[in-house]
Amino acid sequence: MYRTVVDPYCYRGTTVLKNRLGLRDQADLDAFEADATAQRFSEPLPMGRFGVRHYRAIHRHIFGDVYRWAGCYRTARIAKGASMFCYPEHIAAEMTRIFDSLRDDAYLRGAPFDLFAVRSARFLSELNAVHPFRDGNGRAQLAFFALLADRAGRPPKLRRLKAESFLAAMIEAFLGREDKLVAEIERLVS
Repeated sequence: MYRTVVDPYCYRGTTVLKNRLGLRDQADLDAFEADATAQRFSEPLPMGRFGVRHYRAIHRHIFGDVYRWAGCYRTARIAKGASMFCYPEHIAAEMTRIFDSLRDDAYLRGAPFDLFAVRSARFLSELNAVHPFRDGNGRAQLAFFALLADRAGRPPKLRRLKAESFLAAMIEAFLGREDKLVAEIERLVS
């Protein structure tokens, strides 16, 4: 769970995120979120132009049945462990920068295999460091990456995804070491 000093996204005195059903027990919320997001993942993801609006629409699609703030930038400062994510007042500018860079890279279409892996790892690493939403960032990142890779002509084989090693690679990338994330991406798109 992410921690903040005073978290306006949680019910007072708890770490349970405010949700559409008003669930105040974490296990109940986890079960509801798992069911709701599984349903949304079984549906086609929103189509778009692979920009910020598209990314926000994907997050809203996945989490909109659970949280009112789905697809909206967070307004609270958050960290995971000792890693502080982008301050809310800088999220919009950083998201614009990251997605402008992706556009300038032609959404990685036609990039040779090794360059695709390196640039998509950099994109995911920077997107993760911004962490624009209060929760659900990793799942939104992976969903967007799958669409991006498919558009770039490198459809990912998500059955090859090993959640623990991918998460460990994302953490290493957050710390500036992207080589493990590059290897994870190579495994998914080879």
